[in-house]
Amino acid sequence: MSLARPSAPTVLCLIGGLYLLLLSAFSCLGDCSPPSEVPNAHPDLKGLSSFPVNSTVTYRCNEDFVKIPGQTDTVICLENDQWSEISEFCNRSCDVPPHLRFAMLKRPYSNQNYFPVGSTVEYECRLGYRRVIGLSGTLTCLQNFTWSKPADFCTKKSCPNPGELINGHINGTTDFLFGATIYFSCNTGYKLIGEKSSLCVIMGDNVGWTEQLPVCREIYCQEPPKIENGRIVRGEREQYVYSQAVMYACNRGFTLIGEDTIHCSARGDEGEWSGPAPQCRGNRVLYKAPLILQKRTTVNVPVTGVSPTPQKRTTVHVPATGVIPTPQKHTTVHVPAIGVSPTPQKHEMFCKCLLGLFGLMFSVNPRFLC
Repeated sequence: MSLARPSAPTVLCLIGGLYLLLLSAFSCLGDCSPPSEVPNAHPDLKGLSSFPVNSTVTYRCNEDFVKIPGQTDTVICLENDQWSEISEFCNRSCDVPPHLRFAMLKRPYSNQNYFPVGSTVEYECRLGYRRVIGLSGTLTCLQNFTWSKPADFCTKKSCPNPGELINGHINGTTDFLFGATIYFSCNTGYKLIGEKSSLCVIMGDNVGWTEQLPVCREIYCQEPPKIENGRIVRGEREQYVYSQAVMYACNRGFTLIGEDTIHCSARGDEGEWSGPAPQCRGNRVLYKAPLILQKRTTVNVPVTGVSPTPQKRTTVHVPATGVIPTPQKHTTVHVPAIGVSPTPQKHEMFCKCLLGLFGLMFSVNPRFLC
């Protein structure tokens, strides 16, 4: 018995059905729907609603949540139209630990960003600081997601004592701690050789001063000026320092004009004399008029009246006029007797008359007239 062959329409129908079946199968392969929700996170779909096989979707943590280190945040569309498994990976956390001026986080914590409640971090002292014994360098994330308050568990290191500045002063803080600045100054009469300040800074694993201690050197003045017709009588030396003095004096016959003593003073860092040197000037010679001796003149005055009698010699001193007295010339005046011998009363009246006549021009010795 032979089998009947299928007709052509039947074959075409079978081929068409198989084709549709294949199309339906391929259309269902790799078409994943959007992934499921994850606590405290949301998927980044990028606007898609269908995802082929091997497609990946990444989740982002919601605000105030942080990804737990080591947990995955991505899912993959598998061949069975299902997404790969994913667990909760976002949680609440304290912020990054605070920055401390005297300490820094130890290396394991410096790159970490997830700090759940109860987690702790450790600090180490920065350069220039040293650890304070008995104080903890650990902070803890508290229930309210804030960090515990840090203690001052590191303190500044101290620079060595700079020493004593001879003939000067060191101004600034007295503890010489890291970061401190000290200033140098010299006493009056000295100038500073070196830097005016120094800073306590990090040097290797310790701290030290940036500048060495300066030197205060005496201020010198130049040689004092010489003076004409005079000399230095006190204080002369090879070198002159601040406050030293010299005294001047003039040669004989000269007068000193100005201050006889000047001293070495300071203007800033340079020495200078307190004033100009004095001057020596010659003394003035006063003109003296020559002494003139006066000639003495004798005047003979005759007596009037009775018969002539021997005449009396009368000496009259005549002073010369002028400012400078000169010896007078002695002049003798002979006064002849006139008439009779005068009586004592007449003789006295004659003397008065004669004195009035000559006045101040002659000095008549009464011994001869009265």
